[in-house]
Amino acid sequence: MPLKVGIPRALFFYYYYPLWKRFFENLGAQIVVSPPTNKSIIDAGIKCAVDEACLPVKVYYGHVTALKNKVDLMFLPRLVSLERKTYICPKFMGLPDMIRSNVKDLPTVIDTTFDLSKNSSSIYRPAREVGHFLESRDRIIDQAWDDAEEFQKEFEDRLYKGHLPCDVLDSLEKGKELPVTCNMKRMCVAVVGHAYNLYDTHISMDLIRHLKNMGVKVITPDIIPTAVSDAYANRLPKRMFWTMGKRLLGSVLHYIDEGKVDGILYVEAFGCGPDSMIEDLSARYVRRDRKIPFQVLTLDEHSGTAGVMTRLEAFVDMISWRGVS
Repeated sequence: MPLKVGIPRALFFYYYYPLWKRFFENLGAQIVVSPPTNKSIIDAGIKCAVDEACLPVKVYYGHVTALKNKVDLMFLPRLVSLERKTYICPKFMGLPDMIRSNVKDLPTVIDTTFDLSKNSSSIYRPAREVGHFLESRDRIIDQAWDDAEEFQKEFEDRLYKGHLPCDVLDSLEKGKELPVTCNMKRMCVAVVGHAYNLYDTHISMDLIRHLKNMGVKVITPDIIPTAVSDAYANRLPKRMFWTMGKRLLGSVLHYIDEGKVDGILYVEAFGCGPDSMIEDLSARYVRRDRKIPFQVLTLDEHSGTAGVMTRLEAFVDMISWRGVS
């Protein structure tokens, strides 16, 4: 009977699920993913999490509680740095400790530290540490990781062809065909934000689908190759040391330079410290260089669909008034 490894459907799930899924399956594990976010999951997360946590972290708590009695191992990696000289949000770094302190009756937790800040090629050390929960032979673990990285690359290549992560993840998980990308839209809006805010349909109030139903072509930072967004971010006077913030700001600068979007909608979670700075920088560059419509949408556990829809409709109307048809 294979060991069941639980992966919460939150935070970096939307970036690296294909990598983790293939890696664990290569080592003979059965993957169990928590259900899509719903009110019960959010309520459970709010009950467990500290008050100062942002909405995505509270949601993560909720997904852990939804999984804890269904798996043998819980995969809660400590993500410190994913590339040289850059870092992840401090709250994410401390998540395994926070979860242990606030969620009772957890199964065995895989909380391996991934810190590539000094050497990006040192990924095999934490990969082997994770793999040893399932396999003792380093050679087998290394092969499993190499194959998983190739699978992750295929996932990212699909994104760069214009598919959104939510669609690609759905196709991987349920064996669905990817939807055909359509350019016959009356306007193009860049929706900028962290993947766990944009593609969790409960957190985001399914805003991407609502925009598409209004006839809007939606693009996000995730369809831009990392090398492109990094190159734009490197134009900043000072180096951006938050990995995700760098990608978001780099994508905004790319949209400005390319000049093919009719508006930018920045989606952030209330209480996110890094986002408060990235959003402000993004707005300044947009207004200085392009003066295209720019709107910020802040989400928290009290956000309602009606309010979000009203703001989306107003934003689309504002773009239409500027002559986009």
